[in-house]
Amino acid sequence: METTSSITAGHAVLETVIGFMGIAWSEKGLIRLCLPERSREAVERRLMRHAGISASTARPSWVVELIASIKAYAAGEDVDFTGFPVDLDGIDDFRLAIYDAARKLGYGETTTYGELAKRAGHAGLPRETGAALGANPVPLVIPCHRILAAGGKIGGFSAPGGSTTKEKMLAMEGVHVGPPPPAQVSFGF
Repeated sequence: METTSSITAGHAVLETVIGFMGIAWSEKGLIRLCLPERSREAVERRLMRHAGISASTARPSWVVELIASIKAYAAGEDVDFTGFPVDLDGIDDFRLAIYDAARKLGYGETTTYGELAKRAGHAGLPRETGAALGANPVPLVIPCHRILAAGGKIGGFSAPGGSTTKEKMLAMEGVHVGPPPPAQVSFGF
């Protein structure tokens, strides 16, 4: 990890309608994204835990666009994050394949861990896929919230708020996960 300490990156904490979020970037692309927290300080602490994050305020044009896109997403707009550069230096090939496959999912589109593993060329590895997504450094841009457990269950989520945050993000995209409403449980024959 010593090699990453020489990399400098800028960071920003932004206030959105769903809470404070944070991003950090290198000269190559986005390196961190923190999902909503209640306070600016909590996001700042999470960002600064990572080596190489600096207090730089210089924002490349793509960062300005990304901040606007994150705020639009938080306000309920359909946003496509696939055009933003992501710097995944140091991440193994398996995780890169999983992240690439996840990044192809559009707004409101979901799949399962098993299906994502298959799309990434690693069929039969749903748990490893879940672990890779749990280590995703840039959630939302790599939309790990769109990956569900088998049977349409919500599955885990490592961001603040856990599965509740995942469920809220999916609901913002028009996806509702969980048991069917009571009226559909039984036909009453």
